[in-house]
Amino acid sequence: MSDFTIVGGVYRERCIEPLWDAIYGSAGRALAATAHLAPGAHLVSYVDDATETGAQALADGCGGTFQGHQTAASVCFDYLHPLAAPRISPPPGTQQNAPIMVSGDVVLRYGMLEGDAIVHAKKAIYDPQSSFGTTLFEANGSKAESLAVVLNTAEARSMTGLEDPKAAASSLIKDGAEVVVLKMGPLGALVLTADREQLVPLYKSPNVFKIGSGDVFSSTFAALWGVQGIDPFEAADIASRATAYYCNTRSLPPPDPTALRKQSFDPLTPGKGTIYLAGPFFDIGQRWLIEEANDLLVEMGAKVFSPVHAVGPGPANIVAPEDIAGLEASDVVFAILNGMDSGTVFEVGYAVKRGIPVVGLAQNVRPEDLKMMEGTGCEIHSDFASAIYRAIWSLPT
Repeated sequence: MSDFTIVGGVYRERCIEPLWDAIYGSAGRALAATAHLAPGAHLVSYVDDATETGAQALADGCGGTFQGHQTAASVCFDYLHPLAAPRISPPPGTQQNAPIMVSGDVVLRYGMLEGDAIVHAKKAIYDPQSSFGTTLFEANGSKAESLAVVLNTAEARSMTGLEDPKAAASSLIKDGAEVVVLKMGPLGALVLTADREQLVPLYKSPNVFKIGSGDVFSSTFAALWGVQGIDPFEAADIASRATAYYCNTRSLPPPDPTALRKQSFDPLTPGKGTIYLAGPFFDIGQRWLIEEANDLLVEMGAKVFSPVHAVGPGPANIVAPEDIAGLEASDVVFAILNGMDSGTVFEVGYAVKRGIPVVGLAQNVRPEDLKMMEGTGCEIHSDFASAIYRAIWSLPT
């Protein structure tokens, strides 16, 4: 089996809800994700003294090795929730170190905040990890006999200057990449080679923890395609399954490929329609949560009917009929049940009677207060990110 080197960021990650505090980053998580697929992998990263201890412990626990390059301060990502933009400290661009030189049989290279990695490899897998000023693999002098690029649509546009993501991916093939894996969110991933293309689905999971999910995908693909020599289309499909497992459990490494092929997660068929956003909005905390949910649902492609935005406050004889009309025209209800607001509870009951699917967010709510909702088929989550995704996935196809 070829040796496997992972070079990229090892960062501290903290999240308030759900609670998360770990030293991972792209490269650290990749090492953990591929411990069974590429045993004895080599982790290379910039670290300060504090992060070096965590990185070495991670490598030891995964049966790998670690090589650290000193930086003034390690990077920390702080999230309010997994779908929120993180606060990054120190801010990006405040420290740039000399490039790390890496060579090996198979190298997975991630973009980093503290510097860059110049790679010479027989096989290289490149995940740029940046949607702004994204550079080509060879732009810094990196070379590989065989190259796979794993990137999202924004990175593809930034890297090539082409607006159409598929055209951007095709141009990378023409420029010498053997494989391009274009991640397209709910549409799955488009895998391209010089003579074939295939769409790999995203797999749904009961819970969704998004922090680092892309790292699990790219590293699983890298270990399967780069180290084990598996067909890139099959490697991408197994990587998608591994990502669903991680999103659901927050556990690494995922099961082996045979077990992943048998997992019960269903492939996602993206739906369309309107989500009714039910929830109280009578103080700044409630209004913030409504605004956050509204923005995320719209960002993920849903139409949203939000009573506070579409109707606003007013007398009951005006507000109630307009809200009900919006509810009846919707395909899914996303209900914020915190505080068990009477209007929200009414809207949930109305939706159940009308046969409209309900996905609820309930934090610090007594189980007894949820009994009727759970007993009538409402899907209830205590995690905000999971509830948002499950609402999107409930839209009709």
